[in-house]
Amino acid sequence: MTVNAGNLIYLVTIVTFILALRFLSNPATARRGNQIGAVGMLVAIVVTWIKTGGTSWWELALGMAIGGGFGAYAARKVKMTAMPQMVALFNGVGGGAAALIALGELHRLLPEPGKPSLDILVAIALSGLIGAISFAGSMIAFAKLQELIKGRPITYPGQKAANLALLGACVALGVVLAAGVQDQWLLWAVVAGGAVFGVLFVLPIGGADMPVVISLLNAFTGLAVAVGGFELENNVLIVSGMLVGASGTLLTMMMGRAMNRSIANVLFGAFGQVAEGAALAAGTDGGTVRSASAEDVAVMLAYAHKVVFVPGYGLAVAQAQHDVRQLADLLESKGVEVSYAIHPVAGRMPGHMNVLLAEANVPYPQLKEMDDANPEFSRTDVALVVGANDVVNPDARNNHGSPIYGMPILNVDDAQAVVVLKRSMNPGFAGIENPLFYNPKTVMLFGDAKQSIGKLIQDVKTL
Repeated sequence: MTVNAGNLIYLVTIVTFILALRFLSNPATARRGNQIGAVGMLVAIVVTWIKTGGTSWWELALGMAIGGGFGAYAARKVKMTAMPQMVALFNGVGGGAAALIALGELHRLLPEPGKPSLDILVAIALSGLIGAISFAGSMIAFAKLQELIKGRPITYPGQKAANLALLGACVALGVVLAAGVQDQWLLWAVVAGGAVFGVLFVLPIGGADMPVVISLLNAFTGLAVAVGGFELENNVLIVSGMLVGASGTLLTMMMGRAMNRSIANVLFGAFGQVAEGAALAAGTDGGTVRSASAEDVAVMLAYAHKVVFVPGYGLAVAQAQHDVRQLADLLESKGVEVSYAIHPVAGRMPGHMNVLLAEANVPYPQLKEMDDANPEFSRTDVALVVGANDVVNPDARNNHGSPIYGMPILNVDDAQAVVVLKRSMNPGFAGIENPLFYNPKTVMLFGDAKQSIGKLIQDVKTL
């Protein structure tokens, strides 16, 4: 295959990636976007395979079989509760691959006559550093989401200064490498330092901020891949990496805006470390918690005019999305208007609730983003909160002493009645008490969400 023919087909691949992002912007077309993107990636792999000139084809085939087989198996077997961990893990693998390519490319270039050009050396140093940060940081995010390590911020004295010094040292070594000191151990030191920085960078970030961190690390991986494209002189890597980097950066900014917090505060604020003080400061006003039976809640739902489901991570834990859909269909058959209010940072990854409900084939028009859902609560008879906590916490509006003060929330307390499905009164992932649970219009239905909704379905059928 000629260079021009290969680049022309690469252009087709780039177009498919852009179209994939366009379709992924809407839940109704997201599946098609995934398919288009997969086809584009397959084309890129085949073209790259052919451009190698037939060398090491069996190695490429073996790598594709192992990687593709593992990816297919993991995608089919992963539970929805573990989807954020899988995203973090796969994202980290991309960053690690970029770092390994940088090491391999420098190893290939050093024995050749003449010195590598400055732009190639800069690209190698950057992809090695950024890829290592993304890999190690993503592994820590995975461990926090999987609860292998505590989700609360892990801090130590002078962490910011130490992290800055470590990053500065890595950059300095990269500059020395790019300046012409051709020693592969310099790049190994850059990659190792980047990996340590990635660990120390994510450890102080609380589990409640993991959705933002995953988006940011995704942007890092995209940037590392794009820089790797320069060192390999591969146009499709450059463009696809920048698409990932740009979309990840925009998503990170949007999620920070949804929480009314700066990205610097998310990354360096150690949110969650003040959980105990926040719990004491919560505006419960000495209220009491009222629990209700499934029979009582079923009556409220069956005779309501409008019901809004508010899903949270507890819905994913209970794997109750199909049961919620069944309950919603049952209510609609009785003439009840049903919709779903989706908070941008509900769950443990961007779009977690959208993916969860899409798996249950919930009609897309019923999914209301926060800005569209909030005006509806004032005319809602029952807001049914399933496993959500921090995203419905009124302290974000009313309690200046709360660490989430100013964060936009779903105003479920504007509804005529609120039913909260929870296992217990334990605070949410952020560790903050929620005064909504003490509101006189709120009742708690304690228990596993899947079992509770199953009881609701049975009781609504009898009404």
